[in-house]
Amino acid sequence: MTTALVLSAGGMFAAWEAGVWKTLAGRLRPDLIVGTSSGAWNGWAIAGGASPDDLVREWHDSSIAATWLFRAELVRQKAQDLWSRFQPRIPFGLTLVEVPRFHARLVCGPHITWRHLAATCSIPGAFPAVAIEDKRFVDGGLLGSLPLWAAEEMGATRAIAINCLTGLPFRMARALLRPRRPSARLDVVLIEPSKPLGTLRDTVCWSPSNIEHWIELGERDAKQALSLITM
Repeated sequence: MTTALVLSAGGMFAAWEAGVWKTLAGRLRPDLIVGTSSGAWNGWAIAGGASPDDLVREWHDSSIAATWLFRAELVRQKAQDLWSRFQPRIPFGLTLVEVPRFHARLVCGPHITWRHLAATCSIPGAFPAVAIEDKRFVDGGLLGSLPLWAAEEMGATRAIAINCLTGLPFRMARALLRPRRPSARLDVVLIEPSKPLGTLRDTVCWSPSNIEHWIELGERDAKQALSLITM
């Protein structure tokens, strides 16, 4: 069985994923990691050997706040920083959306550059598309906030899926956009927040108290789900 850790998009809500990983890290050794948008940044760090405490520190660092102030150069600076400090030690993939074709793309392993990390968090309407070679890309969460299909494409037969986007607006978006889905053969263990994380505004506004609350909630939610994860 090939197990993937799959991390959803979520903006600031993805701090909750760091809390989930604090609980899972000592109990789960994924064979590969897939993420999109801010989940891709979490996944990149985890695949690159970041400890749970390292990941939590990333979210407590106030510099993350500047990244979401709708200034493209700050997103690109953070992407370059992550790319230079962490390099995957296990297979890693992230998803992007190619525009104007509106086509979901999976990029894996050594093909990933800092530009791919920047593109997967480039929210349309807030940030410009990122040019990579002769194509342009935006936020991978636009066509699917939880890229289970990408994990299956990378060879996963089981996915531990960490999904922080469960509110009504995100459920409506999934219903309208109908994101690509994995086959029925993929065994999925889904971990989601037990309580609402906040408003749409909270997804883009960094708050130390919110970060602390989300990380603690993520730890608790993961503990509740441990019985579902057989090692």
